[in-house]
Amino acid sequence: MKVYINRAPVTTPHGGGNKSLALIVEKIIEAGHELVFDLSENIDVIFCFDPRPNSARVWYQDFINYKSKNPRCKIIQRVGDVGTHSKPELNHLLKQIVEVNTTDYFIFPSEWARKMINHTDQNFSVIPNRPLTKFYQNREEYSSLNSEEINIVTHHWSDNDKKGFSTYQQLGEMISSGINFEGRSLKFTYIGRYSNKYSSEGISVLPPVGEDEIVRTLPRYDLYLTASEEEAGANHVLEAMACGLPIIFKANGGSIQEYCADFGNEYSNFEELLALIEKTVTNIEEEKKRVLKYREVAETSINEYLRIIESFS
Repeated sequence: MKVYINRAPVTTPHGGGNKSLALIVEKIIEAGHELVFDLSENIDVIFCFDPRPNSARVWYQDFINYKSKNPRCKIIQRVGDVGTHSKPELNHLLKQIVEVNTTDYFIFPSEWARKMINHTDQNFSVIPNRPLTKFYQNREEYSSLNSEEINIVTHHWSDNDKKGFSTYQQLGEMISSGINFEGRSLKFTYIGRYSNKYSSEGISVLPPVGEDEIVRTLPRYDLYLTASEEEAGANHVLEAMACGLPIIFKANGGSIQEYCADFGNEYSNFEELLALIEKTVTNIEEEKKRVLKYREVAETSINEYLRIIESFS
């Protein structure tokens, strides 16, 4: 088969979408298929990773035009993001794609994402994101709470408001005021791009780092907090669960609620968040056992992608 993908993976620190893209590219080549990044002749499958224009200004309309001249070519649209984090043009475009009905198959990372763009036909699969195997290599199999300090962490490569900075700022302010839980002081570390619109008082902010450093760093913490909202396919929580961290997540997290429902605890407001921190600390052994049941790996998702691509041969 000849497969076209309209994005190429990059090597700098990026979100989970780029990690999935790199694995898809690798898997297609391993399977013996011809992979191209330009709309050349005799393409069997167009795998659209993002319908917006790429660096060559090729976008979804070009795929429609290609298929009109090559009707045996199939279009698979992977919906990795639905534009809720400052990308309204993406949300609008995806809804248009659903309406024009030229896509042969859709792949969604969550049921929440499917509903967000109003897709109701049967030509789809929900394939949840899963973490890379490497995130398990330093997984702690026991609680590491010490008697003096509780270490909470989160990591985001985007500084969009919906990543939860208002909550992080509020928590930092409480840490500065001397809050403690069960006699332990609280420390909160943010890894990634912190928004300059919010105060980082009381927060230890570390810059974005590569995957290998995240793999080494996350297991050193006690709890993982996310205040992110409306995530189509949140990878940060998957990486944290793979590292064995009990998860505390916000109620309107989109895919986060689907991914973490059986492995973490949900809060709706700041008061509930503080109560959940205390509850998790009090029951740390139980919470640890709970998250250690999570053992999904990204290769499972990528194999499902490949199966769908090959089904159109």
